[in-house]
Amino acid sequence: MERNDLLPFERALHGKRVFLTGHTGFTGSWTSAWLLQLGATVCGYSKPAETSPSLWEELRLEDRMQSVRGDICDCPALDRAIADFDPHVVLHLAAQPLVRRSYREPFETFNTNVMGTLNVLEAARRLVNVQAIVCVTTDKVYENKEWPWPYRENDALGGRDPYSASKSAAEMVIQSYQYAFKTIDGQPLPLATARGGNIIGGGDWSEDRLVPDFVRAVVNGAPLTLRYPDATRPWQHVLALVQGYLMLAAGLIEKPEQHARSWNLGPTDGRALTVRNVLETLSSTWARPKLHYLDSPAKEAKLLALDSTLARDVLAWQPAWDVNETIVRTADWYCEFYAKKQTAHEITHDQLNDWRRSLLNRLWADA
Repeated sequence: MERNDLLPFERALHGKRVFLTGHTGFTGSWTSAWLLQLGATVCGYSKPAETSPSLWEELRLEDRMQSVRGDICDCPALDRAIADFDPHVVLHLAAQPLVRRSYREPFETFNTNVMGTLNVLEAARRLVNVQAIVCVTTDKVYENKEWPWPYRENDALGGRDPYSASKSAAEMVIQSYQYAFKTIDGQPLPLATARGGNIIGGGDWSEDRLVPDFVRAVVNGAPLTLRYPDATRPWQHVLALVQGYLMLAAGLIEKPEQHARSWNLGPTDGRALTVRNVLETLSSTWARPKLHYLDSPAKEAKLLALDSTLARDVLAWQPAWDVNETIVRTADWYCEFYAKKQTAHEITHDQLNDWRRSLLNRLWADA
């Protein structure tokens, strides 16, 4: 891809060496695909993909980038991998991201999300050429008061379930590094966090998530188990979050003093959809599975919303698709994949290009 075909934030990352943790996961695979398309050199560090199928394997990304198998809790191995690659940009996506799993495996959750983040930051701050470090957390880092107003970046952090608590604790580690440490040449650490909402999109086969559970129910003809059908979430396409991560990295490269802070990346259309709303749209686009309601589910937040004014005004971050198109495009991805009309690579490539084209058209219209 020529530089003239790139968005401004893509040009800032073109030719950069990007170290990406969690690259074999759902979001990591979409991030890898976008980075490779804009002309970055990518090294991924992650455990093997946990699902079968997995988007990482379906996209055959290992043929196009360096991939190191490792655990972010293995500090010596992580140090070696980052030092050997000597990146300009570190994107830290690796995590234990599932709420119900955090109840079953609290030690693993805290170890991965807190100590793993600490290990990444320790390795990254000693790099000679690092220009940007972006750590991905979640909308669930806030002390959830079950109120209808969206949370802002300066609201109190907290967490009741192990997942939320671990991510909130990771934010505290990150804030400490922002204030306490500098780069090797004495500059402020170019470090930002991205707090995103509930991500959906094609190629996710994780456990205990609405869309993958819906897909499995449709494909296998099994009932779909719902935990909290009336819970609201800040639903958004995975590309909205990846776009935000890349824009933050570009911003840190160009103006680190302005971008080294925490950022909310939530839906910008102001619509709060329930689990039931999303299910209805998925069903109308593809198929309707039988429903089963879970008795006594583990406690989770029922109301979640993010205020993304800062990202919209300062980063000019604006997702290409609203929530309805996001849900439809997600259903389309799986329909095409399971009908074998296109490969995962072709569908993902087409949707990524549609997303980028929409951003480019908006940029040209505003020029």
